[in-house]
Amino acid sequence: MFTTAVSVAQPSKNDIDRVVDGWHKAAADANFDAYFSYLTPDAIFIGTDPTENWNVEQFKAFAKPYFDRGRAWKFIAIERNVYFSADGKTAWFDELLDTWMKICRGSGVLRKEKDGWKIVHYVLSMTIPNDNIDDVIKIKQDFDDKELAKKKKN
Repeated sequence: MFTTAVSVAQPSKNDIDRVVDGWHKAAADANFDAYFSYLTPDAIFIGTDPTENWNVEQFKAFAKPYFDRGRAWKFIAIERNVYFSADGKTAWFDELLDTWMKICRGSGVLRKEKDGWKIVHYVLSMTIPNDNIDDVIKIKQDFDDKELAKKKKN
């Protein structure tokens, strides 16, 4: 009896680049439906503000006015590292982005679904040169102190 080996396509960085670049392009094109089609229903988006930790419905509510005005945000990857789980069903990445906020860092997790790779978790962070940390701390000190006080109450 002969057995036939089934070839399973191994995931590649190009697969992930296509998804994440397409997601960023959908935002730049203000294509709300396309943008959110890249996310799993249980996805989480964490923005630069410490209050921005949203599920998909919360993120849609935040993002809708930006998309409705005909321009959301334009993020262009200038560097991306991609990694895969041993079973090839999960990928994670980090990226540097050219944005209106200057260089930002994004990181995320994708899951292989029946209809392709989908983003399940994304974190957007502003980058701060080490030499400017003290200046930035001064700028955000009052806001952070208030947020810390709220969090410590809970």
